[in-house]
Amino acid sequence: MARTIVITGASDGVGAAAARELASQGHHIAVVGRNPERTRRVAEEVHGEAFLADFSRLTEVRRLAQQLRDRYERIDVLANNAGGIFGERIVTEDGHELTLQVNYLAPFLLTNLLLDRLIESRASVISTSSVASTGGHIDLRNLELERRWGKWPAYCNAKLLNVLFTRGLHRACVLDGVSAAAFHPGVVASSFAHQSRGLTSKLWTSALGRRFMVSPAQGADQLVWLATGTPPRDWASGQYYVKRRARVPNRQVRDDRLVDDLWKATAAMVA
Repeated sequence: MARTIVITGASDGVGAAAARELASQGHHIAVVGRNPERTRRVAEEVHGEAFLADFSRLTEVRRLAQQLRDRYERIDVLANNAGGIFGERIVTEDGHELTLQVNYLAPFLLTNLLLDRLIESRASVISTSSVASTGGHIDLRNLELERRWGKWPAYCNAKLLNVLFTRGLHRACVLDGVSAAAFHPGVVASSFAHQSRGLTSKLWTSALGRRFMVSPAQGADQLVWLATGTPPRDWASGQYYVKRRARVPNRQVRDDRLVDDLWKATAAMVA
């Protein structure tokens, strides 16, 4: 049966590749992106619909949620795929560190604004995380990294937060019919690090570096698998997947108290 699938960060890279594959299987795709031209181009290619939102502005996330609610009576899959790594510590107009907001706070907010629709649809919520989550460490007293900020620590923490969010959503909503999973797409040759600086940016933009990366289509494989699968038959809710196998990327993922306290803290941050 055709599903309605919302993919954020779908104007390029893994999101666009997943949109193409899922559309080829007959699913309807809501293509969410920041760049108007690229987002509309992908939407036209997959015969879907384009929605624009810049996750560095939470007002745009709230507008996006309302647009999706107005357009779709049913949302079968929400793929929180948008994200990035940034070369300097920037505080958004909402007062949050940019890496934290784009990778974690915005998808947390979007999911919660759509939560009743997701429950009604018995939806799957899929978060694009990263093996970088293994290097993260969450301190609830320093979520914004006002102390000891670095682009990689900020990114690693954000990707760990995606996994903790998946655990929290599972704990809160699995009995209501919402399933949640996070996954590592691999090191993907995309525009992921173009807003970064130094060696990171050079690695992702160099021909040599990209030779050791997987293609966006390869990186999208697990997103497509999760989006088309039926839990618990095909995958287990609340888990983080690498190459279609559940993994525990970081010992903090097992800390249920941290998961619950983080959920409460995040809800207050985006209220």
